[in-house]
Amino acid sequence: MATHNDTGKKGEELAKSFLIEKGYEILSSNYRYKKAEIDLIAKKGNILAIIEVKTRTSIDYGAPESFVNNKKIKLILEATNAFVIEHDLDLNISLDIISVVIDKQVTIEHIENAYYFF
Repeated sequence: MATHNDTGKKGEELAKSFLIEKGYEILSSNYRYKKAEIDLIAKKGNILAIIEVKTRTSIDYGAPESFVNNKKIKLILEATNAFVIEHDLDLNISLDIISVVIDKQVTIEHIENAYYFF
């Protein structure tokens, strides 16, 4: 497996542990719908957190969260709709990003409601 794939998987595992420590229940990992994938889907209270995990080994080229583009957001929204319908959920939805930097130390930032559409 390529190094960037290993880095991404490690970031997702760190993000999952981070969420569990914060009281979230992980409902799904790597949920796929057509061409879309949601890294993590978690629930806390009446919030369904749809989480894109972005992991980098440095911030030399920008913060991890800056790499979530409009095309990715559109795909995530389509997959979110499918997941909610498939599981017949009636929860408030938070579209989040978890930024993971694995350098000399690990830094994790949870950005809640990172993006939204009207």
